[in-house]
Amino acid sequence: MKQISTNEVEVLLNEKAPINLIDVREVDEVRAGKIPGAIHIPLGLVEFKMQDLDKSKEYIMVCRSGGRSARAATFLEDYGFKVINMTGGMLEWNGPVD
Repeated sequence: MKQISTNEVEVLLNEKAPINLIDVREVDEVRAGKIPGAIHIPLGLVEFKMQDLDKSKEYIMVCRSGGRSARAATFLEDYGFKVINMTGGMLEWNGPVD
């Protein structure tokens, strides 16, 4: 599984790079703030929402610490999606939040 650091994601955001973020945390966690532009799909719903995703795009998976996003990334990889896990999750995120 490919991985990316929180700092690398922040650089991509600052450079206005076209990135696709998926936040797999629960609703109450996301209420506290998420990375601008991230799509919220709770981990338990990834299986049911994956038909809405585009296999030609690469997705960066985000959660609180990196564990749930790693599980989501592995799951999506098994179905042919291109995914990267953001290590450290929102606990290590120092960039902007919505």
